[in-house]
This record gives sequence, structure tokens and C-alpha cells, in this order.
Amino acid sequence: MARLKFKTLTEQMFYTLLCLKEECYGMDILDRVPEMTLGRVNIGSGTLYTLLEQFLEAEMIKETKIEGRRRSYILTEKGKDMLENECARIQAQLVDYNRIFNKEGE
Repeated sequence: MARLKFKTLTEQMFYTLLCLKEECYGMDILDRVPEMTLGRVNIGSGTLYTLLEQFLEAEMIKETKIEGRRRSYILTEKGKDMLENECARIQAQLVDYNRIFNKEGE
């Protein structure tokens, strides 16, 4: 069954949006994601620029500067809401896991 677009986020989507809490360029995102995840998550440049286009179309981010080929982006309110919803979903999964495996209060 196909995942509805942006109903849930992949790790690459999540961390791309998280990076855009502050204005940055695409190349900055490529550097920041592995840094913030201690190397656990990497994003390829093709994937990143596809995501940025999709996020722009969905109005989850906006362009802030264009300098030649370099473009900078920042999160919109819609993007912040998506991140908050995704965090709540992940937290609910953790609560379920802890309840099922009797890990409450550990």
C-alpha cells in the first residue's frame, strides 16, 4: 500500500525539515544531517533536491535567497506543523512499544 505523500516522513524528509529550522542552503543540509545524526542518516544530493522541490510545492518550506545556483530555504508554519505531527506520531509509537514490552518507568 502506497504511503500518502507527507502523511508520515522518511528519516531523510524529517531531518531535511529539521535542518530548515534555520535558513540554510542545500549543501548545508547535506553536511548537517550526518552531523546531527552522528552519521546514522545521510542524504544523497539527488534525493535532497527532489525533497526540496516537493516541500516547496507543498509550501512546507520557502526560498529565502537565490545566489546564482545557490538557493537557501527556511521552514514555514506548515512545515513546522508537519514536524510536530511527525514527532507526536513517533512518540506515540515509543509509548506503545514501552507498554507492550512492559518498559514503563525504566
